[in-house]
Amino acid sequence: MKRTPQDCPSRLPENTAVKQQQLPACRLQLSATGILSGFFATGVFCLGMGVILILSAKSSMEIEINYTKICASCAKLRENARNFDKECTCSIPFHLTQTMRGNVYMYYKLYGFYQNLHGYLLSRSNSQLLGTDVKDVETCAPFSKSHDGTPIAPCGAIANSLFNDTIILSYKLNSSVHIQVPMLRSGITWWTDKYIKFRNPSSSNLSSAFAGTTKPPSWPKPVYELDENDPGNNGFLNDDFIVWMRTAAFPTFKKLYRRLSRTQHFIEGLPAGNYSFNVSYNFPVTRFQGEKSVVLSTLTWSGGHSLFLGLAYTVTGAMTWLAAFSMMAVHLKLKGKRFSPDDKVKL
Repeated sequence: MKRTPQDCPSRLPENTAVKQQQLPACRLQLSATGILSGFFATGVFCLGMGVILILSAKSSMEIEINYTKICASCAKLRENARNFDKECTCSIPFHLTQTMRGNVYMYYKLYGFYQNLHGYLLSRSNSQLLGTDVKDVETCAPFSKSHDGTPIAPCGAIANSLFNDTIILSYKLNSSVHIQVPMLRSGITWWTDKYIKFRNPSSSNLSSAFAGTTKPPSWPKPVYELDENDPGNNGFLNDDFIVWMRTAAFPTFKKLYRRLSRTQHFIEGLPAGNYSFNVSYNFPVTRFQGEKSVVLSTLTWSGGHSLFLGLAYTVTGAMTWLAAFSMMAVHLKLKGKRFSPDDKVKL
């Protein structure tokens, strides 16, 4: 005798508050009009922001001077590592056709320098940079210890390759007088880097705090003597060092080097006229077919002279509008078509 389904006990739990959890649910019922309106509104917003950002970037001023070939004699000298102790300087004159008003920032720009290599990124010691243990060099290969076994501080490939060109900007006040443009080397780092990610060892004397360590092989002086004019800008808290340690994602990048001190002749910015960059050439780039530039730039509320963000918003808005028009065309085409119950949808 076959058992009917009514005779079989149900495996479902009882529909009670103890055995069944009942939660409110909301199912959105989106209409074609609402979806299309959302797409059109998003497109308008992105296109508007793109135009605003492009106009803002265009309003900033930027001048870039590539000095790799101009300082070719120094570049050739630096190709040989045995000439590391020989000084080489070059001067690059240029002319500003109009005043760069407001705050002016100086950057160095490198071409073909890959800071995003996996081994390069890992070659550093965070515990050392935090000042907790200056002799912790376990993750700093191949620049962890010197040939005699002394720990290197700061250790690692990133620190050893620190950009060390010295760039001085001069202004030709008249036919016979050249003055050095006052530039500040402080206040160029991120606040989180300066006060959280980098700390000096707790000691009243910074040189004694680094006792038992040695400088990186490519450095001319130890880390506690990077800035002789400002004792607070030494050690792991040196601004140039912190800026360099924030690695770039692409092989072509620029990093902030100095900012204009708006005093004397430069209260309103950099006046139009004749200038020159006096470069102490130390950082070699020609061996890996790289290049170097100096960039002077003003900033707006949206950043510098780069058009990338504005173009990204503009392209996103255009693609959103294109998708909205495509969906609207399909909707209008199928709006009057009715499907009979006999129509089958093939999956």
